[in-house]
Amino acid sequence: MTTITIYGIKNCSTMKKAFTKLDEMGKTYQFFDYKKQPIDKENLIYWIEKLGIDTVLNKKGTTWRNLTEEQKQQANANLADAIALMMAYPSMIKRPIIVKDSHVIAGFDEEKFELLLT
Repeated sequence: MTTITIYGIKNCSTMKKAFTKLDEMGKTYQFFDYKKQPIDKENLIYWIEKLGIDTVLNKKGTTWRNLTEEQKQQANANLADAIALMMAYPSMIKRPIIVKDSHVIAGFDEEKFELLLT
């Protein structure tokens, strides 16, 4: 049986949509809560390799806006700095990240969910 893992933060409204959709589809999944356990660097690198840094790094959220200009510039200029910031501030990681086998999607998109999970 294929394992589906959903990464994110439990109380996020986008995450709630993703959980609802997975439940409606009758999918069994594992939930990895960034707030309860640290995300590892290897996962972040893998997601970035699959999706690109612009997809994985959430620059629309409050956490990004609250960074200093220097931190933002470093994250924009250097992948290692961006990864370090996402590890320190997991709210800066796009939600949800869904992993099934070697496939990864970011954000909630019903069509992508259905394509990946059916």
